[in-house]
Amino acid sequence: MGERARGYTHLSVGDTGPAISHPLTRTDLVMYAGASGDFNPMHHDEIAAQKAGLPSVFGHGMFTAGLLATAITDYVGIGNLKSYRVRFTKQTWPGEVLTTSVTVREKRAGNEVVLDCSVVNEQGETKIQGEAVAVLR
Repeated sequence: MGERARGYTHLSVGDTGPAISHPLTRTDLVMYAGASGDFNPMHHDEIAAQKAGLPSVFGHGMFTAGLLATAITDYVGIGNLKSYRVRFTKQTWPGEVLTTSVTVREKRAGNEVVLDCSVVNEQGETKIQGEAVAVLR
């Protein structure tokens, strides 16, 4: 596990930020739906999800992206994030433990750091992967 970034000069390629692990619950899905306004029944209605051929309801992709964004800003500091982009690779399911990973891939001129970031479940399946760029002191 890494620690909070102290500044551009103190970071090296390969350094990691602290991981956040979160067990995804159905309550998370309902709370996120209420907060975001995304009431797609695939996220909260078991019967509708099964009628659509799914084994169960699944998590909002943006919930997972938000978990990852929290890990990134915890590491580089609020206000230092220049860009953040992700690709959703697999659905998340209630009962999975989602764990973030943030790793320094590159240091650039102008105090920029490029971060590889992802969220995996306890089986190591990547649920979301992406890249962030931060400008540090």
